[in-house]
Amino acid sequence: MKTQKQKSFDFIKNLLFALVAALLIKSFLIETSRVPTGSMETTIKVGDFLFVNKFIYGSSSPRNIPFTDIALPFFTLPALKEPEKGEIVVFEYPGDRDDMHSKAITNYVKRCIAAPGDTIQIINKVVFINGIEAPIPAHIQYTNPYPRPAGVAHPYIFPKGSGWNEDNYGPYVVPKKDDIIQLTTKNIEWWRTIIDREFDKRVVKVKNGKITIDGKEVTSYKIKKDYYFMMGDNRDDSADSRFWGLVPRDLIIGEALMIYWSWNPSYSFAELFKLVGSTRINRIAKIVH
Repeated sequence: MKTQKQKSFDFIKNLLFALVAALLIKSFLIETSRVPTGSMETTIKVGDFLFVNKFIYGSSSPRNIPFTDIALPFFTLPALKEPEKGEIVVFEYPGDRDDMHSKAITNYVKRCIAAPGDTIQIINKVVFINGIEAPIPAHIQYTNPYPRPAGVAHPYIFPKGSGWNEDNYGPYVVPKKDDIIQLTTKNIEWWRTIIDREFDKRVVKVKNGKITIDGKEVTSYKIKKDYYFMMGDNRDDSADSRFWGLVPRDLIIGEALMIYWSWNPSYSFAELFKLVGSTRINRIAKIVH
């Protein structure tokens, strides 16, 4: 017969084991993610909670201290496969178009539209990849049936100064690792933020018609990372790569796998009974694709 002290010790030991196991699973196998915006409606709805397959793209150790925006050094295990066009991807938001970093560590969920080396073009809302019309997601939707005309520039579109808009975009070649980009004073704003982020500091300067990177005069730049172009299925209500830019490979966390819970987010936790009562039973255990 175990004493009360032994029972307490066993309970604490089992609890610690469960916590360590949960931490390892969350760190290297399955991540969870909540959907806060409607950019993927109705493929994924606001209020859906997702399981994210981390190991398929290469699991990483924790990227930040939980519940804080304090980043941690992290390592990544070898990937089983690389992200592919058409997959729904969870990634760490890289930041607004002209910012060095995101103001907060936030996970986004979007569909991968173009991979490194692909050429993307949007003509009157229709997406073309490498000159071929891209597959249309099953639940794609538009809130505005009328495209913004070509030549009518959107001031906050990526890349800066392109003259494009969200409905008529490109052609734009998504850069891949080891690409050599020819730099001029006319196109440097297309590449400034990408280069600065790869150095993790502001290194691009233009003075007297000459471009310098980290103090050295240059006419070209060798890309250090692979990049991906992401878009939401709710095409007219999605802040995505058309606006804030590309996602580097190292910020991709995993592939959205399954909805494990879903409820109406218009209720707060103060209205717990209403919140629980709004559970969308038909969405639980639904595979997302």
